[in-house]
Amino acid sequence: MRRPRLDVNLEELDRVLDQARQVPLSEPDYEKLKRALHALAAMLPPPRTTEKTKDVLGQSAAPGPESEPGPSSEKKPGHGRNGASAYSGAKSVSVPHPELHAGDPCPGCEKGKVYPQKEPRTLVRIVGQAPLQATVYELGRLRCNLCGEVFTAPEPEGIGPEKYDETTAAMIALLKYGSGMPFYRLEKLEQVLGIPLPASTQWEIVEDEAEVVKAARDELIRQAAQGEVLYNDDTSMRVLRLAREPSDDRTGVFTSGIVSTQAGRKIALYFTGRQHAGENLRDVLERRAADLARPLQMCDALSRNVPKLSDGALILLANCLAHGRRQFVEVAANFPAACRYVLETLGDVYKYDAQARERQLSATERLAFHQQHSGPVMEQLHQWLEAQFALKQVEPNSGLGKAITYFLRHWKGLTAFLREAGAPLDNNVCERALKRVVLHRKNALFYRTLHGSEVGDLFMSLIHTCELAGANAFDYLTQLQRHASELALNPAAWMPWNYRDTLARLATPTAAEYAESCLAEKNGSSEEIVGGIGFGQLAK
Repeated sequence: MRRPRLDVNLEELDRVLDQARQVPLSEPDYEKLKRALHALAAMLPPPRTTEKTKDVLGQSAAPGPESEPGPSSEKKPGHGRNGASAYSGAKSVSVPHPELHAGDPCPGCEKGKVYPQKEPRTLVRIVGQAPLQATVYELGRLRCNLCGEVFTAPEPEGIGPEKYDETTAAMIALLKYGSGMPFYRLEKLEQVLGIPLPASTQWEIVEDEAEVVKAARDELIRQAAQGEVLYNDDTSMRVLRLAREPSDDRTGVFTSGIVSTQAGRKIALYFTGRQHAGENLRDVLERRAADLARPLQMCDALSRNVPKLSDGALILLANCLAHGRRQFVEVAANFPAACRYVLETLGDVYKYDAQARERQLSATERLAFHQQHSGPVMEQLHQWLEAQFALKQVEPNSGLGKAITYFLRHWKGLTAFLREAGAPLDNNVCERALKRVVLHRKNALFYRTLHGSEVGDLFMSLIHTCELAGANAFDYLTQLQRHASELALNPAAWMPWNYRDTLARLATPTAAEYAESCLAEKNGSSEEIVGGIGFGQLAK
């Protein structure tokens, strides 16, 4: 509702405030002060939720380069209703027609015959349930009235020997470290639903699970070290009980995020402690094969993000263009004309990069494309930045001057995409990975101990890597526990992108398993049976 206009002046507001020190405000004075504050709030600009050029500058940005067609303007996926195929984790139930079968006469025209259609009609029905459910089995007991012996009904098949099965641990870990739901909040939810699950019990469950699946995380670290491009950054974290050496003068605690990419595959790793992102990346790269080419590192320009490698080890450094761009975003309100030029120029570079992705160019082709199109744009920007200081158009200590200085100081790293094949423009992949850490920090506030942070890092690494690989994290964690012995023998076969293939191979009977199944029927020796088995029999 629109408020009526009320004319007030500063002297009147001062009188109202002075009077409020001594006696309560009268209703008219209260209304005046309230409306004045509302009017002041209305004058403030609305909070900016994105850093897009049109939002930063308050109007539409200039059109993109006309030398090449831009990305397709078709509507992107993800808008509108979800089709049945989107429910990849749903249970599928086939419902045959109760009366008609293939080849039956048509009941409509009574002349033709009916045959199955290629696509069935699909119905989606969603039901609610508790995150963790419990079943109470009441085993009947009979007692002899003479000897007193008690006979108890056997346990149903398939219920397992443990109270909490593998799915329980997987769900708790997914809720806690994948969705940011603290243990105490899950405890309250389950209590309301009639399933007591204390927070201390939840911790014991995920702690035991972490020990089982640790081999998979270690294999992720090993494979991440072999990556072609490694993104890294860190964010602050609280650990309540963190023992430090007397000589340690550091006071901060951080969670570092590392995303390694190779051949389109992405691996996410998290490390919490006193070390910075560069030191954690150094520890990862110590597992890199010596015969591999130098990797690319993408990070912002903070020195603590760059690893200090051992003698002879080399790395190609690229700096985040989005961080450089943000320097101008933050001062755009005070220097709109200059910032508009920089933001729109960088916008052209991002549009060229989008065109390269749309054309599915290889790393070498993408490099040549950027050198042809983005190279002249960045060179023109470099000349403009230097001219601002040379012609004394900008004060170096001003907000705009500091933004220009940042860009010029780190120009080599910011333009690595013009020299190195596969070099990304920005560190947004790692920034998105760190959102999982921020979500946990926002909800749980802290880790109690360093051991607790190690468990959290382990599950976040597995869960986010599953997300990047398009795998079901709940199913993945469950299968790792169910096949702990196989995981320990060959961790590389149990990665998020290939564990389903491994499960399929395990489901296929081997010669030894086929022989054992035949022993019960023929009562012969396994050696004789295996010797007589052909490939055709094994396939069956």
